[in-house]
Amino acid sequence: MGASMSDDLQHRALRFLTAGSVDDGKSTLIGRLLFDSRAILADQLDALEKRAAGSAIDLSLLTDGLEAEREQGITIDVAYRYFATRQRKFIIADAPGHEQYTRNMVTAAAGSDAAVVLVDITKLDWKTRPVALLPQTRRHSLLAQLLRVPSLVFAVNKLDAVDADSEAAFAAVREALEAFAAQAGLAVAGIVPVSALRGDNVTTPSALWRWHQGPTLLELLHSLPATDERHDGALRIPVQYVSRQGEQGTGHQPRTLWGRIARGRVQVGDTVRIFPSGQTAVVAELRRAGEVVAACEAGESAGLVLDRQLDVSRGDWIADAAPGEAAALATTQRFAATLAWLDTEPAQIGRKYWLRHGHRWVQARITAIDGRRDIHTLEDSDAHELAVNEIGRVQIETQSALPVEPYADNRIGGALIVVDPASNRTSGALLVA
Repeated sequence: MGASMSDDLQHRALRFLTAGSVDDGKSTLIGRLLFDSRAILADQLDALEKRAAGSAIDLSLLTDGLEAEREQGITIDVAYRYFATRQRKFIIADAPGHEQYTRNMVTAAAGSDAAVVLVDITKLDWKTRPVALLPQTRRHSLLAQLLRVPSLVFAVNKLDAVDADSEAAFAAVREALEAFAAQAGLAVAGIVPVSALRGDNVTTPSALWRWHQGPTLLELLHSLPATDERHDGALRIPVQYVSRQGEQGTGHQPRTLWGRIARGRVQVGDTVRIFPSGQTAVVAELRRAGEVVAACEAGESAGLVLDRQLDVSRGDWIADAAPGEAAALATTQRFAATLAWLDTEPAQIGRKYWLRHGHRWVQARITAIDGRRDIHTLEDSDAHELAVNEIGRVQIETQSALPVEPYADNRIGGALIVVDPASNRTSGALLVA
């Protein structure tokens, strides 16, 4: 059973993001993967060839789809692309590199199975030891770790620019990345040399880099596991909508509680507990896509009809009511969390914010900032506020109780977004400790 489950996970679509500093070649790398895997349409290829006018095709245009991006020459939004090989399907998120768009990288990382952080060899003084990595390389790696992205890959790009010294340059940067990973406690799945522009070691081995005996980037991506944490563990459903659906020929209108299952599995006859009320009921009927079914699992949108009327509304949570489960999911108004701050206005102690947990909005405030993480030294320092792109440990107090869980155990139940009540800007991401 274990082997078959492992094989199943191995061949599921892999969701991965590309990250790193601006102009590291993320869009070109994705364009190379799409081009080499023949995942672009004939009219797209024709348009690119006409635009190139006889010169090399600009593969980054396959992902830089927004007009503003083409005008500025940068990626400012998360661009999602899909491609498949004979072995596997992939979903790619191209995250922006500029500091002011770090929030988009956080969005892309939240549901990813892997992160490919690009490192531009031309921006580093690789002849000086130890090699100093760029701040965004460090920041995006730490954010991937913070957001519990299971697999982290470093792709050292643009080695074609130092062809004569490619082996020595890659060795120096790999040493710096390994030292950083050891210091930060990062679990690295691989460090690979690539040239996204020329195609070396992306999908096929480089004919020029005889010194590299490891896998290509695509071979490494083929080997990475897709996470299945949503199917493991206890039931969690954030209630999105409550409807009344009449039964033909009767006046009975049962209340159906709709929501996308965040984790676990539910079937008819299960006893469930509603949060924050704590009341229990038995699942009398299950609906999915207009049909009555016997069971539903994580990732599916389900409609639950309970055996008795309870006060349930949008924003509530449905969980298992098995012995001991009530202790596993409890409501609280005070909790510790890691805060990734994304707003130009600093996060301040005592100021009120809106929090969104699942589908519920509550008012809250930061009661304390326990420390701020320095991305250069990886040390925590005292802080009274958090500036844009800073990461810190905070204490939160909410106006009403929430059924939060540690983010390490539940990436949906343990994550909240912070919204500024004055500007309505998404200001930060909270990950429950």
